[in-house]
Amino acid sequence: MNPNQKTYKDAIPNNNNMTPGDPKGLPDESFSKETLIFVDAGFLSKISKPLNSNKYPKYNIKKFCENICKKEGLSYKQIRYYTAPPFQSPRPSKEESLRFKNYRKFKNKLEKNNIIIKEGKCQRLKINGQFQYKQKAVDILLALDLANIINSEPKIKKIILIACDSDFIPAINTIKNHNIKTILYTYFNKKNRKSIFSSSNELIKSVHKYKLLTEQDFENAKIK
Repeated sequence: MNPNQKTYKDAIPNNNNMTPGDPKGLPDESFSKETLIFVDAGFLSKISKPLNSNKYPKYNIKKFCENICKKEGLSYKQIRYYTAPPFQSPRPSKEESLRFKNYRKFKNKLEKNNIIIKEGKCQRLKINGQFQYKQKAVDILLALDLANIINSEPKIKKIILIACDSDFIPAINTIKNHNIKTILYTYFNKKNRKSIFSSSNELIKSVHKYKLLTEQDFENAKIK
């Protein structure tokens, strides 16, 4: 394990053998190695630049997720990537058209790697004379899918969430009540809680354990 990797909460299951009192002698959840990986693309993009010398790194998202999965001793069944296409005006400018074209290429690459893409929308707002762009409905899509794994993926006992938003807490608590553990990969600045890289204490408390993403996580998935 990377010595710089921060790990929090006990990751060792209390029972690594058989479920006590189970007449069928069925293995407990610690034997279930399959997982789902939920990626908040906006969060991952936001932290990738400052963690890589203030430059956006060129890395393979599938490899990035695979590496995280291996560190947890899990094998992923599916990677779900939540994002929003770039904003398009009714009459797109050349810049908007180019940005959307590049997004389509990027999306196609992910889909060829069997990554599931879930899309919200990009909203443009004019604030103090300046345009600002915000993703809409992306977090809702992720939270709904997260809560629904109780029905859609009944064999999954652990999930990996790459995010930082407290909006996911209700979904995390819902699956926790069904004995599904959430492993959170996030990032925040412990020395400056007012920085843009902050994280909700309630989110941290809601998960089974969490780890801070590092520059090495991106470096290990770098496109050569």
